[in-house]
Amino acid sequence: MKGRGREISLKRADVLKSKIQDYLDVRDSIPDGFQRQEMIEVQKAKILKILGGTEEDWNNWHWQLANRISDVEVLSRVLNLTPEEKAEIKAVGVEYRWAISPYYLSLIDPADNRGPIYLLAVPQRVEVLDTLGDLDPMGEEFTNPAGSITRRYPDRLIINVTNECAMYCRFCQRRRNIGQTDRHRPKDVLEESIQYIRDNQEIRDVLITGGDPLTLSDKMIDWLLSELTSIPHVEYVRIGTRTLVTMPQRITPELCDILKKYHPIYINTHFNHPAEITEEAKVAAERLSSAGVPLGNQTVLLNGVNNDKFIMRKLNHLLLTIRVRPYYIFHPKHVRGTEHFVCSIDEGIEIMEYLRGYTSGMAIPAYIINAPGGKGKTPILPTYLISRGKDYVTIRTWEGEIIKYPNHIQVQYVDQ
Repeated sequence: MKGRGREISLKRADVLKSKIQDYLDVRDSIPDGFQRQEMIEVQKAKILKILGGTEEDWNNWHWQLANRISDVEVLSRVLNLTPEEKAEIKAVGVEYRWAISPYYLSLIDPADNRGPIYLLAVPQRVEVLDTLGDLDPMGEEFTNPAGSITRRYPDRLIINVTNECAMYCRFCQRRRNIGQTDRHRPKDVLEESIQYIRDNQEIRDVLITGGDPLTLSDKMIDWLLSELTSIPHVEYVRIGTRTLVTMPQRITPELCDILKKYHPIYINTHFNHPAEITEEAKVAAERLSSAGVPLGNQTVLLNGVNNDKFIMRKLNHLLLTIRVRPYYIFHPKHVRGTEHFVCSIDEGIEIMEYLRGYTSGMAIPAYIINAPGGKGKTPILPTYLISRGKDYVTIRTWEGEIIKYPNHIQVQYVDQ
């Protein structure tokens, strides 16, 4: 009997291996930051030479922030832009701000000026041609009861603390707030926001966002966390930041020491493509994890960047290797100037189909559509429940097998 069981098991193992062979065949052709390390180092050296910086400068987040590239001519010296591309970037910059940290610029392959990292960072003419999207698709103007708060749910809310980022992503949902000047929220606005939380005891979860809140000084972050965690009914604080991706130098030992004082602290970051996962990003993520900060990732599904079942699978696998848990895949919002990034919902469902069962549950985020007007997150799933009967349900497995499963209360037997 044991021999028969082993024979069946080996045949099943062969079937299971065949289920992911298509992914294994293409996995290594999907670029990631580890594979590209040599190219990144070449670009880094070029950028440092152009900016007159040193290795010490490169590792200083203040230098990275102060030396964001926002001049087309400087960008062209790094990426060898054509005259048409330069004109395109200048035209977009009149309406929508752009800036790229030296670090993130080093991730762009100059031989692939329409690759995913380029598309995430560099303006395209289609941004100013788009008149379909909404400047405020989440209706944040109408969900702002005080200070710089956004409140959409009963027990949690957002504090928006700045419009500044290490890089202005081309798909940004808050591009209306960016303008042309960096502005941290005044302290009196933050104090009004904190007072609102104090006055509303049902608020147990506070998310600090922006812009990017980690562009604030250590002193301001320390003050803000101290104020929030001193409120008895606030159970924990979350920080939403893309600096692990765009400026990992910001994750300093000093910052980690501040965060450790205010546990439980959670950080959600924002990797969108495997090419963003680099040695430097890994160091930043592991530094936060070692400081006791759980890390989650919120990916946006973006046309031409990651709307592919195998790219998304590799991204989620690599995230787990740097101790970041895939949390959400957001369907792109219809933000004006970003319609070229919008995908179909069918593509998102296909990606979820090729995660469930094909990889571990830890590598499967929730696929979410944000309902317009600030109506909240709505999970979207493939259909696994086929039908319901009186005493059973019919379900579909990840392999497509249809199974009738009992759905009734178990009989309770009592000894006489």
